[in-house]
Amino acid sequence: MIMRTVSKDPRTTRGDLVNDLQRAGTKVTKVTISNTLQRQGIKSRSARRVPLLKPVHVQAHLKFAREHMDDTAEDWENVMWSDETKVELFGINSTRRVWRMKNAELHPKNIIPTVKHGGGNIMLWGCFSAKGTGRLIRVKDRMNGAMYREILSQNHLPSVRTLKMKRGWVFQHDNDPKHTARDTKEWLRKKHLKVLEWPSQSPDLNPIENLWRELKVRVARRQPQNITALEKICMEEWAKIPATVCANLVKTYSKRLTSVIANKGYVTKY
Repeated sequence: MIMRTVSKDPRTTRGDLVNDLQRAGTKVTKVTISNTLQRQGIKSRSARRVPLLKPVHVQAHLKFAREHMDDTAEDWENVMWSDETKVELFGINSTRRVWRMKNAELHPKNIIPTVKHGGGNIMLWGCFSAKGTGRLIRVKDRMNGAMYREILSQNHLPSVRTLKMKRGWVFQHDNDPKHTARDTKEWLRKKHLKVLEWPSQSPDLNPIENLWRELKVRVARRQPQNITALEKICMEEWAKIPATVCANLVKTYSKRLTSVIANKGYVTKY
């Protein structure tokens, strides 16, 4: 009964199982339940938060991965990655635990679907390459196309120069309407920027997501108590992220693409 229940609903708690078994006439403890499941190779693990993908998004992920599987490490080293994120004042979002086997974190029953824009207290824009982190800024107002182009002009291009990107470097951003607006495309064209074609709903494909997680963990440890402190600490901790971390994320990008193909459109945690 225990195995059947958690297979059907991995979010079932030990307390739920105890109560179900008691109603069936069997008295067990939570420890017994844990031991029984562990003998079957099932442990309580944090549910993965992944983008809520439609079939069209999954196919786009797979297409991107297959088209770039033969790209070299040097190709990815020539990419300047960028993105926006929201940072919570009081730490990282809470987790949800599920019962699952090892390496089954991406089974639909074991994930928490997320949407692109969640809650948070401050919005940040940042960029990085294999050579290190670029500029990080706080976006204080609702971003529109004009503001986004100003960010690129005042922060992205200076980051390219600071990180000494090679000639022919490639710019990555997602398909947010501000990024794909006609005026933005025209601005990019006039600046002669080569843009990496990017599938929709693909934050897991962007290695900057790993840096955002690293940043948020670092910030949570320092426990900022107000927005001013949160912004200051974000800037300090972003600057402290070692260039080797950035280099390793880019160096292993081919593994990320392999993961997408192996997991039918999703990226495993590594």
